[in-house]
Amino acid sequence: MADLARVLGTGRRRVATIGTLAVLALGTLYGLVRPESTPGILLETLFTTNTLASTLRLSVPIALAALGGIFSEKSGVINIGLEGLLIISAFSAIVAAQSTGSLWLGFAGGVLASVMLAGLFGVVCIEFRADQIIAGLAVWLIALGLAPFAATVLYGQPNVSLTAAETPPTLTEVVAPIPGLSGLVESLSEITFVGALFDAGVTVYMMFLLVGVSWYLLNRTTFGRWVRASGENPKALDTAGVSVSRVRYAAVLLSGVFSGLGGAALSLDLATFGGNGQTMVNGKGFIAIVAYLFGNYNPIGAFLSTILFAGLDALQNGLQIADIAVPSQLIRAIPFVMVIVVLALFGRTRLPSAAGEHYESGEE
Repeated sequence: MADLARVLGTGRRRVATIGTLAVLALGTLYGLVRPESTPGILLETLFTTNTLASTLRLSVPIALAALGGIFSEKSGVINIGLEGLLIISAFSAIVAAQSTGSLWLGFAGGVLASVMLAGLFGVVCIEFRADQIIAGLAVWLIALGLAPFAATVLYGQPNVSLTAAETPPTLTEVVAPIPGLSGLVESLSEITFVGALFDAGVTVYMMFLLVGVSWYLLNRTTFGRWVRASGENPKALDTAGVSVSRVRYAAVLLSGVFSGLGGAALSLDLATFGGNGQTMVNGKGFIAIVAYLFGNYNPIGAFLSTILFAGLDALQNGLQIADIAVPSQLIRAIPFVMVIVVLALFGRTRLPSAAGEHYESGEE
């Protein structure tokens, strides 16, 4: 009976998922075939340089936060405060860049703020054995209130824009001035996908690099083995003479570094920090959690999942300004509905065995 109930439960979830997708597909199709719509607008919007470039740009904060979440959770510390780390780093990066006039010091300021908040989270969870979920929510709420408040105190409003500092350069801006390459760059930029890469800022290439580095660090180094052992069998790691607490602290701080880079890239790419409502981060930290769960704690899988979510976000931005008859409210809901669908279909990803559990050296 229990097996039958489980099967029926799974069947109901899949029916609900398929039904949701069918309604969305029919609604979108209806909008596209109505006389007042532009034929083929969906494909025209999807396969454009602007949409692909926007997808890559929107992927950066989500992918980097997801990488940080992988290290933290693989070590046994569930960090759902990634949203808060993105918020505090996005704000701090703008403040540092505006104060120093240096884009790179802006990145450093964002990373430093994120690491400090992640360190506080680590102390509360590892040293004082607090509930990790509640502590993660506290990190988010602290950043959600602190960043707009600090912006209001410093600048008189929750929204802050750079006035003198420049945004990160694109590859075209870096390569085109080199003698002999300008013509080649111009020719390659006419190809949709290649053009999107050339239109991307340096933060996109930083994301590509860090995805590869994260995969190698997690799967091909001693530190990566320690992280995995800390989340799967901390007692065995302790018996081998490695401090579980130190490994977990390192992993949590690493999540602060990655999230700090993601938050700084988000605000510095746009040269602004928006503190209204849910701030300009607007749920990207929570989507990052879904991305690494969907990617099964694999940095490359998490990156591909991020491309999916960011692509939907870029697509809905394009569709909103295009001549289609689909209600804008439905279009804006596309990325978030996709998150729900992914959770419904792939919500059974296996957590590390000791994730969320506290450990002290010498425990029996």
